[in-house]
Amino acid sequence: MAEMLEIQRRLHDAHPEWGGLTVEHGLRQLLWMVGEIGEVIDVIKKAPAERYMSPGEVREHFVEEFCDVMMYFADTLVCYGVTAEEFAEAYRKKADYDLIRDYLSQNEAVYGEKSPKTRN
Repeated sequence: MAEMLEIQRRLHDAHPEWGGLTVEHGLRQLLWMVGEIGEVIDVIKKAPAERYMSPGEVREHFVEEFCDVMMYFADTLVCYGVTAEEFAEAYRKKADYDLIRDYLSQNEAVYGEKSPKTRN
């Protein structure tokens, strides 16, 4: 994560026309990320699974779109001053909680039934 954040800083230093990585630009970067998620979804919608799951042009495009998502994600973290260490600590804490979390019981308490949804 630290390397990704540094790469994004360097890219923005090289491209001032992008507007920078300030708090004021955080929402813009987040919205661009959501747009890129849509492009990942488009690949999944438009190509049969074997095309994006196998080596070749469609797979390369699929992975490239994921890279765009991650680049805007990293931009957003930089805009809001989230460090790699801070993110890693929060990620581990959340993962540790998810390892012991009882989703079915929580969904039943909230929705009145054991929802098949397994991730919030």
